[in-house]
Amino acid sequence: QVQLVESGGGLVQAGGSLRLSCAASGRTFSNYHMGWFRQAPGKERELVARINWNSGNTLYADSVKGRFTISRDNAKKTVYLQMNSLKPEDTAVYYCAAKRVATSSFDYWGQGTQVTVSS
Repeated sequence: QVQLVESGGGLVQAGGSLRLSCAASGRTFSNYHMGWFRQAPGKERELVARINWNSGNTLYADSVKGRFTISRDNAKKTVYLQMNSLKPEDTAVYYCAAKRVATSSFDYWGQGTQVTVSS
């Protein structure tokens, strides 16, 4: 079983920055895609960004394009989400997730970390 450990969430003022980290253990991630999701109170979970381990291809939600960057460090088995120019509407619980290439959904999830952006 793969385990995902998240860190970096917290409180930040609008316009500020945070970097979320997600460290994987238990298995290699050479055949996994990685993603960041978020869920705000009363709303459905949404995909924020994802990155393919094999190709390096990335995908972002329209709401975060130009502000967020997903990246990875294979040696550390860690994926990052750099969040700049944060807005109050970015407030949510952020989840790290992993998906095997051959499956149709993300199979492994972190515990979630709260990001709160104050105005």
